[in-house]
Amino acid sequence: MDVPSALREASNRFLGTIDPGVARILDRALSGQDITVDEATVLFDARGPSVNAIMLAADDLRRRTAGDVVTYVINRNINFTNVCIKRCGFCAFSRGHREEEGYYLPPEEVVRRCVEAAEVGATEVCIQAGLPPKMKGGYYIELTRAIKKALPEIHIHGFSPEEVLYGAIRSRCGIGEYLAGLKEAGVGSLPGTSAELLDQEMRDLISPGRITVDQWVEVITTAHSLGIPTTATIMYGCLETSRQKAAHVGLIRDIQQRTGGFTEFVPLGFVHEEAPMYRKGLVDGVRPGATGAEVIKMYAVARIM
Repeated sequence: MDVPSALREASNRFLGTIDPGVARILDRALSGQDITVDEATVLFDARGPSVNAIMLAADDLRRRTAGDVVTYVINRNINFTNVCIKRCGFCAFSRGHREEEGYYLPPEEVVRRCVEAAEVGATEVCIQAGLPPKMKGGYYIELTRAIKKALPEIHIHGFSPEEVLYGAIRSRCGIGEYLAGLKEAGVGSLPGTSAELLDQEMRDLISPGRITVDQWVEVITTAHSLGIPTTATIMYGCLETSRQKAAHVGLIRDIQQRTGGFTEFVPLGFVHEEAPMYRKGLVDGVRPGATGAEVIKMYAVARIM
């Protein structure tokens, strides 16, 4: 048997092991059609050789869309406080304002760290933190101005939808007005964190009192309407179902098709070791993070969608 014949035979054997339903979905995706949330759920539930087919399809679509050139920026992430009024079950970062481990960096220290980053080549700083009690409403705007005064050319990727909402509430103004203030001060883009899983039932379970799905969407779409791009995240590997993951990515896709404002989608695997809902058993059924197969499928299905 010559090599091409052997390859064809091996390929046919492989194709014969793929679930027919998965094959039909991938065929639609490779022909340029949007797959539905129901179809994405099937892909998230796939097992065995079908997962390899999903990976190959995702990589082909990635190559067609973005090519093989990888780019990056040099960034420093600065969390100016870990003090937070929220008690999210997945968060090992936050501390109460009376806890010994709590800290609050003064603005001049945040600026110093930005300058330090720029001196070693950073072109971007990511500014996020907890939600400190009784925070001055305009603090995020003032901090942005201080950074831009010291470093006019630095790109500020700053303030999650949760922080924007908190700043607007503390300032007693609307979300659009607050975002306009951040843009005028020099914020270049928003991290689309605080998304976790865009399913309200799940959010009420793992982070009651957190920004709601509707509020997250309002902040993100308002930012896009003002010309402020954002990222979008998902946290997975704790309690969510395949359907919930598919619906989350579907919502992100729907927003992107309307606004074009997302620069990237960031899957974040649940880190269980110090998460209160896992370590203290606060929520039943929490898993110790995503498996390797779940990570692969998360990236692949997200790329396909």
